[in-house]
Amino acid sequence: MTRFTLPRDIYHGKGSLETLKNLKGERAVIVVGGGSMKRFGFLDKVEQYLHEAGIETKLIEGVEPDPSVETVMKGAEIMRDFQPDLIVAMGGGSPIDAAKAMWIFYEYPDFTFKEAVIPFGLPELRQKAKFVAIPSTSGTATEVTAFSVITDYNEKIKYPLADFNITPDIAIVDPDLAQTMPAKLVAYTGMDALTHAIEAYVSTIHTNFTDPLALKAIEMVNENLIESYKGDKEARNLMHEAQCLAGMAFSNALLGIVHSMAHKVGAVFHIPHGCANAIFLPYVIQYNRSKCEDRYAQIAKVMGLKGESDSVLTDELIMKINELNTELSIPHSLKEYGVSSEDFKANLKFIAHNAVEDACTGSNPRAIDDKNMEKLFECTYDGDKVYF
Repeated sequence: MTRFTLPRDIYHGKGSLETLKNLKGERAVIVVGGGSMKRFGFLDKVEQYLHEAGIETKLIEGVEPDPSVETVMKGAEIMRDFQPDLIVAMGGGSPIDAAKAMWIFYEYPDFTFKEAVIPFGLPELRQKAKFVAIPSTSGTATEVTAFSVITDYNEKIKYPLADFNITPDIAIVDPDLAQTMPAKLVAYTGMDALTHAIEAYVSTIHTNFTDPLALKAIEMVNENLIESYKGDKEARNLMHEAQCLAGMAFSNALLGIVHSMAHKVGAVFHIPHGCANAIFLPYVIQYNRSKCEDRYAQIAKVMGLKGESDSVLTDELIMKINELNTELSIPHSLKEYGVSSEDFKANLKFIAHNAVEDACTGSNPRAIDDKNMEKLFECTYDGDKVYF
């Protein structure tokens, strides 16, 4: 038996933020990040709409990129004092991921972070509050997923929390929020969305329910990412929908070692998540191709690439991703990103081992051990082809 879980309601399209006026509740805590939502007036709108619904609000702001365990625990404490029956998280992946984790410890104060990182081991949520997610970036799709990524800076490890319990109850996918993204963020989040869809399509637990979502997302990203990066408003609107479709796919099909690797270098070398995914994706396709070349070939066809065999089509897919990275000013290797040789060598065994242990590794189409993960990381550092 396989499970397929999405938010109960997904409101999408221009102006969908107004659906907040129709929510039922008494108190809502609003979780936001670094200030862009306030700067562009969206936070004021959210507070206004909730007040029109007769809901008292309290703000938790300043969630940092790659939110920490400490931020999560402080937010959960604020929630326990305020006792909200709604949690409204708005912004990029970081504030929404942080709010998901806060939700766990708000409802279960004695639960520990070490318990929370055990995949699909959370207690039943919604004992105190329901969750509303409003994304402002077009990549993480955390508004529709069963995942939250939290960083333990003491251990230098990003932990993906995975449990269908933390799938939001309501997602509001309003493209107006995505129009605020700077070009670099468009590039990183767009490649994050493409990676989500590709990894979901080749995952060991992909299904007939997830495949169409993944392929449609790939098609839409291919058609719209570059134009969105250049500032085209309609393309940016469509990218906001594409990333959501990719999220629906990977939340149920899971991911692979592109994400395992990105999680670990993000915590050690502070590489933005979408950028790390973009760097690693071509190398991982080379590593995985012996196990799922037919599926990579199908992805290539959806992207309009030509080839007379699965092998040629997979080569074309790798070339296409490298071309996208070039057009989006994304480095092609860790060395090109700026990671020093000394830092890389000093941390190689650490990041490789933790990537193998990452929750995303189990659904990768080709198994990997510490030794091969080290070799794969070495290829991504130097920009070498993957032949093993």
